[in-house]
Amino acid sequence: MNVADLMAALDGRIDLASVLWLLPLTFVFHDFEEILKVESWLARHGEHVLGRTPPYIRRFPRDTFRMNTKQFAKDVLWLYTFIFGVTAAAVFFDVYLPYLAVLAVYFLHVFTHVGQAVLLRMYTPGVTTAVLIVLPYSLYAYYRLLDEGVVGWNDVALGVALAMLCMPVVFLLALRGRNRAVNRN
Repeated sequence: MNVADLMAALDGRIDLASVLWLLPLTFVFHDFEEILKVESWLARHGEHVLGRTPPYIRRFPRDTFRMNTKQFAKDVLWLYTFIFGVTAAAVFFDVYLPYLAVLAVYFLHVFTHVGQAVLLRMYTPGVTTAVLIVLPYSLYAYYRLLDEGVVGWNDVALGVALAMLCMPVVFLLALRGRNRAVNRN
């Protein structure tokens, strides 16, 4: 079976709404890998990670490295709630731009995980599901949205632009929330 046959088989069995709903589902699988491993992994490898991090960036992950599993899971829950809402807007109301922005971040996040694993020369929490679940899902979701004419390349570019505009704000809010969480306990 070649790739075209595989795609045709998938296309015939999975409707577009189901493809869209796979975003929050795959997110859960991906983030469970992180939730289950990140605290113990950071306890073992945190100093090594900071040692390989450029000095001007080191201050950003400090509070993240002090988070426990429960605190990290709360972060993930907020993100999941947002992803669920964006997906519902796409499925029920045909509002695709926020979905495309989230999909862009999700897709690019794969390369963050791969880059971390390569830079550190070791397994990093999330890299396995990023490569085996997030990457194929993201590519397939883009393919289906474009192939069915639901969105065009201009929409994808707008989604990427929206993601790039929002990411610094989200990043700073996450850092601030993590600082509060670890300094409260």
